[in-house]
Amino acid sequence: MDMDVPEAFEPFSLEVGGATLAGFEIGEGLPVVFLHAGVCDKRMWLSQMQAVADAGWHAIAYDRRGYGETQSADVAFHHGRDLEALLEAFGIHAAVLVGCSMGGGLAIDFALRHPGRVIGLVLIGTSVSGAPWDATEAESMIEAAEEDAFERGDNDMLNRVQAHEWLDGPRAQSGRVSGAARALFLDMNALALNKPALTQEQPMADAWHRVAELAAPSLLLVGDQDFTAIIDRHEQLSEEMPNAFAAVLENVAHIPSIERPILVNAMLLQFLDAIAGGGDDENDDESEG
Repeated sequence: MDMDVPEAFEPFSLEVGGATLAGFEIGEGLPVVFLHAGVCDKRMWLSQMQAVADAGWHAIAYDRRGYGETQSADVAFHHGRDLEALLEAFGIHAAVLVGCSMGGGLAIDFALRHPGRVIGLVLIGTSVSGAPWDATEAESMIEAAEEDAFERGDNDMLNRVQAHEWLDGPRAQSGRVSGAARALFLDMNALALNKPALTQEQPMADAWHRVAELAAPSLLLVGDQDFTAIIDRHEQLSEEMPNAFAAVLENVAHIPSIERPILVNAMLLQFLDAIAGGGDDENDDESEG
């Protein structure tokens, strides 16, 4: 399943409460933990991990339960507890958390539970537990197609619909993103869709009404081809989070790390440089909120 994972990436596995979490790491220095989207796995971060390792950071990514190479029995679990166990296993007290979509929601949940353990947050098209959701007519149509494929148990069709929904963008033409990025998305999401169901996940607490408590330096990135509700959500986050820099990425949807890796890498490295004390106010040039 590695699909061109570079040899420099060191694999690891971690036994946690009925699961074996699979991950890889690269580099040395302050830790940057990458948390994948709910339609991807750890491989969505390969380019970003290499970039931050080259810049002197320790990059870590893992597959959550239900994704990638991680194996889990159908037992009660909480993604936040798994993340805590991972940090403990690496001897990490505080880290930069980089999360996309559901991975961003996990990063927010962890930051609210353990504010002193978060050096910085990078949230990309983030979910937030308890956040409102409204869809435009075009967005509702693709959601209906997704629901139909799910109810029929057609995982191949569901994968294609979700590639349109999340990789191309719900208002964009299907197939807008092609080549290696699309092949990777389809492979990552197919693995998740065909995993045995995990029925005992413990939900995260409502975070939407607490986002003003997220005081760590934060970078908020969202693509202008993402769902309208997610774009609106990022605008509100940029207003309520006290130390947030926000940018809207043009002609990008929900998974910019594989669609526009060079752009994401540059913004991520600039942010890391700033919070490490090597930067200045350059991030203001990228700020929209």
